[in-house]
Amino acid sequence: MIYQTKTTYPLETVKMQLEDKAKQLGFGILGKYEFKKILKERGFEINRDITVYELCNPLSAHSALNALPEISVYLPCRLSIYHEGETTVLATIGIEEIIEATHIDGELKQHMQEIFDKMRALMNSW
Repeated sequence: MIYQTKTTYPLETVKMQLEDKAKQLGFGILGKYEFKKILKERGFEINRDITVYELCNPLSAHSALNALPEISVYLPCRLSIYHEGETTVLATIGIEEIIEATHIDGELKQHMQEIFDKMRALMNSW
């Protein structure tokens, strides 16, 4: 399932503020994919400016990967930002589905929930 929030802040404002806000919550940005630009360079145009950011909390990644290497398919955390009408949408994969899809112990499950709570706080900070 997808977790998503919407804001009336302009898309460019959200994108400009993302790194600082993410850092305050313990996330770093590893990379980003500007799909409109990427696809246009390959001869395919899309109407929306969709950017996906890869966010990482090193401590959490360390814990998760040591406990359950296959969780690497969900890492780093991805955050999609795009425009929908007059609103800016922020979307990510819900942690509940990740937890349900894997067999993890209670301590790691709680830790992953805390990270997702920080991701939600980030997404709702606009």
